[in-house]
Amino acid sequence: MRKIALGLVAATLFAAPVMAQTPLTFADVDVNADGRLSFEELQVVWPDLTPEEFATADIEGAGGLTPEQLNALQPASVPAPAEAVPVPLDAPADIPADAPPPADALVQ
Repeated sequence: MRKIALGLVAATLFAAPVMAQTPLTFADVDVNADGRLSFEELQVVWPDLTPEEFATADIEGAGGLTPEQLNALQPASVPAPAEAVPVPLDAPADIPADAPPPADALVQ
């Protein structure tokens, strides 16, 4: 019985950080449900946001950010894909046979 209790305590300790990482939605942060996030509402989840950054994103000067304005303010979570570099036609023979053809070879 003691082993079960200790196992449950350990599982609870490991589960807490996972639950704390659950992403918040716009509605979760919009405490007053007005459809905009005020600087104070955002400060709760984004403590390093500066008033200047907020004012720049609040293009209408309404005192709150819409979901679109918030998305424009946030950095992209996934980096943009790197540009494909075409392989020159005189490339060395160590290029795998299943490699895609160079970009200029596709243009006729």
